[in-house]
Amino acid sequence: MKFYTRKAVNIISIIITIIIFFILNVINSQKFKFNYFNFEEKSEIQNQVNEIINSEETESAENINDVNNVQNESLTMEKYEWCIYIPNIELIAPIEETVEKEVMNRSVGHFSNTSNWNGNIGLGAHNRGYKVNYFENIKKLKRGDSIFYKYNGQIRQYLVSNIVIIKDTDWSYLEETEENKITLITCVENEPNYRRCIQGVEK
Repeated sequence: MKFYTRKAVNIISIIITIIIFFILNVINSQKFKFNYFNFEEKSEIQNQVNEIINSEETESAENINDVNNVQNESLTMEKYEWCIYIPNIELIAPIEETVEKEVMNRSVGHFSNTSNWNGNIGLGAHNRGYKVNYFENIKKLKRGDSIFYKYNGQIRQYLVSNIVIIKDTDWSYLEETEENKITLITCVENEPNYRRCIQGVEK
């Protein structure tokens, strides 16, 4: 009887030892997993922080460049109160109200039904055959080219975003917009029924 009791105790002890060993292994395994995921989570957070820092540094550098650009261009445009400057085609031209012939014979004309500052600014000019042909080379502009606009002592920089040929009856590109835009319109050579339209959005 004592033999069977001792044997039962030994078996129970072995079973308890196995259970404890199994529990300890499970705990250690979970701890390793927790530490592993915690490490991954920390790494991901650090990567996000680094991206934010790099993004802020890049944005800060771009803002500094923008300020420098506007400051540099203001020197080029200082003799005009109201003007347009496009570096890539070496255009600097005064702007006057309306797009009547006598105005465009000496300046870039402003479409009076468009904004002077906020929203969509519409400008028109000759491109050939007149005393001044300020929009002669806007056909050379490419997407991303800069357009500087000065009005009432303030300067804005726009980037060319849209280049299209439109019908001479299509005024939709001069409609008011919430986004700050500049729209340049001129004739198309040997196509009297069409107009060249270049649009830029504020940088």
